[in-house]
Amino acid sequence: MKLVIQRVSRASVTVDGEVKGKIGNGYLVLLGVGAEDTEAECERLSAKMINLRIFSDSDGKTNLSLKDVNGGLLIISQFTLYADCRKGNRPNFLMAKEPAEAKRLYEYFAELCRREIPVVETGEFGADMKVDLLNDGPFTIILE
Repeated sequence: MKLVIQRVSRASVTVDGEVKGKIGNGYLVLLGVGAEDTEAECERLSAKMINLRIFSDSDGKTNLSLKDVNGGLLIISQFTLYADCRKGNRPNFLMAKEPAEAKRLYEYFAELCRREIPVVETGEFGADMKVDLLNDGPFTIILE
């Protein structure tokens, strides 16, 4: 599983002109599910992500977590994080989990987050999505 976590002041996702998810302060998370991923990876990485201390405290130090700042989550499925571009110019996605199982794990990941964070929004799995964000920092973390 791969997560690209961007600290944002705001973020939203639109499908066919309709806003599907929108948050203020928090994380925009691009989530890719790999062929070998299981529920255990969802559990490990959701806990790690939620507890990352990447928000500034009153002294300007990155000491606060998503919970500490009452931040929201916008989680977007992103199988292209598993693009293999080593050969040729057209990426292959053989390392990504097949769609039905990837969707199940994506939804499980979001559910785990909802147990800890009051505002968790998602995109639409498999859809052509337009993502808008105001990156705060910018501050971007990659978890695997």
